[in-house]
Amino acid sequence: MATETSLPEPASSPMNIAIQPPPAATPVIQRRVAPTRPDVLTTVYSFPSMEPKSFAYYPVNKLYLPLRRDLLHRAVIFEGDASRQGTASTKWRDDVHGSGRKLHQQKGTGRARVGDKKSPSIRGGGVAFGPHPRDFSTGLPRKIYDLAWRTALSYRYRRGQLVVLEDGVEIEMGEPRWLTQIMTWNHLGQGDGGSLLIARDLQPNVSEAFAGAGGHGRLKSEDDVDVKDLLKAGRIMIEKRSLDALLKKHSTDLNRKVPSAV
Repeated sequence: MATETSLPEPASSPMNIAIQPPPAATPVIQRRVAPTRPDVLTTVYSFPSMEPKSFAYYPVNKLYLPLRRDLLHRAVIFEGDASRQGTASTKWRDDVHGSGRKLHQQKGTGRARVGDKKSPSIRGGGVAFGPHPRDFSTGLPRKIYDLAWRTALSYRYRRGQLVVLEDGVEIEMGEPRWLTQIMTWNHLGQGDGGSLLIARDLQPNVSEAFAGAGGHGRLKSEDDVDVKDLLKAGRIMIEKRSLDALLKKHSTDLNRKVPSAV
């Protein structure tokens, strides 16, 4: 009689061992570094010979911004509203000197009913709905205004209408006729749209010559210039130190401070 016996278990072999896959490596995310933009190059000229003397470099975010008409419009409106005096004033019937007695009785005269002589409907009386002193100024965030400033300078630089001069602009004599010839010869005069000279210290000869130059050019201090002046003139002539000061003054949106948790 045959007996049943269990089959012997097969010996373990390398082929029968389950091969575990290696652990997946943690992916490393590499951030792409933004390419650095080269600085823009400007030529520094001497006035009035307009001879190139040196070069100056400025960051792209200060002197090579794209044109933003909306920002320029908001800046010009903001400056125009701030320059309005708002001093127009008229007298209402309570402010006019005179008696409050009724001119004639209400009925029985055949004339229209009327009050006192200070009524707006009577000559010499008060003014109805007249203007009164008010503040016309509007608000604009400082960062937007500074960005509009640099946009206006960048617009002039892109069009080749920003002329950087050496510091301390001065001429030999304060004759407007002599200055007119200089501006016309260098294509900076009235025939080319006129020019605006921005300087820190207004020298006497330069001030006297520009006072009689007419449409050939205007002279302004760096503290009195606004965005509208940069857009109105045909060309902008500015001292290098004035350009550096204005760019530094109107760069608040670039000075971002990261808040600390401490």
